[in-house]
Amino acid sequence: MTDADTLLVERLPRPRRSLWRPKVPIAVVISLVFLAVAVLCVCAPFIAPHDPSFINPAESFRGPSAEHLLGTDQLGRDIVSRIIAGARTAVLAPLLLAAGTVLISTALAVLAGYAGGRVDGVIGRVNDVLYSIPSLTVAIVVVGVTGGGFALSICVLMIFALPANVRLLRAAVLERVHLPYIEAAKTLGVSTPRILVTQLVPAISPLIVTSFFLQVTFAIVELSSLSFLGLGVSPGSPDWGRMLAENRSALSSNVWATAGPGLCLVALAVSANLIGDWLYTKYEQAGRSR
Repeated sequence: MTDADTLLVERLPRPRRSLWRPKVPIAVVISLVFLAVAVLCVCAPFIAPHDPSFINPAESFRGPSAEHLLGTDQLGRDIVSRIIAGARTAVLAPLLLAAGTVLISTALAVLAGYAGGRVDGVIGRVNDVLYSIPSLTVAIVVVGVTGGGFALSICVLMIFALPANVRLLRAAVLERVHLPYIEAAKTLGVSTPRILVTQLVPAISPLIVTSFFLQVTFAIVELSSLSFLGLGVSPGSPDWGRMLAENRSALSSNVWATAGPGLCLVALAVSANLIGDWLYTKYEQAGRSR
């Protein structure tokens, strides 16, 4: 290329680059903001404008106003205040259920996939039995018969949420257990617990993260379903699922008494799902670049 050609190329207009390219999708940003607001409601319930348990029959089924932004329910309780107070069970309970499910299922899946043989067979058979039983139906029967509270609901749902996670994570372990770096660690005499903790678990961490957020989504739906049926949380407690059941007859009087907690449940479940998918994608891209 001659000097004239070089000068000509340098003078050609270059394509403009966008001044702002978001690395995080807008939907994920909105989901993170909503989760941050939900966590704020959990950590600071005092931001509620009214007492969520204050009963005022004279103000029942009032529409949105300056004093009550989303109106009131059948007992005159402020809807916004009850939504803020209900975030405690809507956020903490699914997180607790998902964390326990993922922790136990990861341990069982790694043990079954690495040990194989009888250990894998026993875990697999128990897993098949639990997988064939509908979890929500069992939770309704157990909690309804025993009169157990929210803690019992979480324990029952956690037990029956294990099979799907164990199957998924066990398959991921089986793909990696015979790879050269695992065989090399065995040859070098690395202890089994160290191989499991430092090699296999980090290798399947993208699936673990995805499973956690997926379980959060399922937990939100299942726990709110129990609350809608009057199980789990005590009567009168500010809970989004119970608010749906209590105010469904007020759709013509104040639609926000039902739409408010319903939209919050949908937004919370969708946000958890979107963030889980995004984190899994980021993990996969980081793994490919190594």
